[in-house]
Amino acid sequence: MNVIRVRTGVLGLALLAGFSAPGTSTAAADTTLSPTVEEQRLDRAVPQEILEHSGFDSVAPEFTQALEGAHSYAQARRIVVREGTALWQRAVDRAQGRGPAGGDLSRDDDRPLYWARLGMTREVRTWAPEFDISIAQRTALLSELEQTSRGQSSIRYPARDKGLKRILVTGFDPFTLDADIRISNPSGATALALDGTVIQTADGPARIETAMFPVRWADFAEGTVERTLRPYLPKVDLFTTVSQGRVGRFDVERTNGAWRGGYPDNDTVSRTETVPVTDPASQPQWTSTTLPYKAIVAANTGRFPVYDHTEVTEIPAGGTTPVVQPDGPTAGSTARAGGGGNYLSNEIAYRATLLRDRLGLHDSLPGGHIHTPVLQFGTGNTDPATGTITDPQFIQNRVDIIAQVRAMVTTAMDASLVD
Repeated sequence: MNVIRVRTGVLGLALLAGFSAPGTSTAAADTTLSPTVEEQRLDRAVPQEILEHSGFDSVAPEFTQALEGAHSYAQARRIVVREGTALWQRAVDRAQGRGPAGGDLSRDDDRPLYWARLGMTREVRTWAPEFDISIAQRTALLSELEQTSRGQSSIRYPARDKGLKRILVTGFDPFTLDADIRISNPSGATALALDGTVIQTADGPARIETAMFPVRWADFAEGTVERTLRPYLPKVDLFTTVSQGRVGRFDVERTNGAWRGGYPDNDTVSRTETVPVTDPASQPQWTSTTLPYKAIVAANTGRFPVYDHTEVTEIPAGGTTPVVQPDGPTAGSTARAGGGGNYLSNEIAYRATLLRDRLGLHDSLPGGHIHTPVLQFGTGNTDPATGTITDPQFIQNRVDIIAQVRAMVTTAMDASLVD
């Protein structure tokens, strides 16, 4: 809840206008915000254990101390940008084996970044500085923190004369945390493992840059996907959004739908509506992958089977009832679920490929969505009430998924070069 306390009457109007009466106090208005549902989970035992066993338990306290030293909004903004960027780089370095592990939690784990970020955003939301700060300024600080700590502002490619191809990959935060707060998202772990790495393709080396996205409807409606990807899609040779999908399999999603199905997000908010985009008058019901899906499916990329997934749910032209179409949408139909469903996995795929098409890149830029297998805990560790935060099978599954995404991206790049 946003709480703003102001005085009423003539004096109150003067203060609102920026003036102060002689002998009156101009104490800062209370613009603190309540912690979100997502941030409130942070105090539970599992998140604290994850932070402790990775060394990321120091992140929020150190950030709090730095923020308390700010004497102006401009100074606070510099601190937020610096510390948010440092958190992303620390998580990437840990995932890629650089620097201290900070604890006995495996380096491939994406969860320390997620929970440490929430500790930082909660601090910004509830911080009461010594100077005036408006809700708009506090919201701007939160936006800066989200972008920097997700790698969205750290995407860097060498100049074209360096001879490297350019690949962009995105991942997601953990989700369904009320079902099992121990959950890790292999797409997020993949983003950390691949960021800034170079793979060898049939036409030489290619650099992969990555970014992470929240599992929140509101952020997507506010344009986080388009804001992040728009500067880079015209400059890359291939992109893929990645998320966690079905048990025991990878899917290359053929078609994405313009529909939100209402499943609760990480703030337990539901949205059932057409995907909100700019210029809705020209919004298509469906977008399609331009990834070389046949080559990806045919390649031996790892232990999990890979499928060309074509099924969608639609309301056929002239109809009123949703039906499942195994071979993709029919002409004139209305979307109710893409191949990747009607949650934020489908939405990021829809938004990214719609942006590709609106930039005039449909025929020249390979891009689409990959669903990873569900990351499962080992036998005997599946009960969230009694289970541990990690186990050998859990780690091996995540490592194998990361390696297979890397192989699938390499295959896609090779096939695109041939085409």
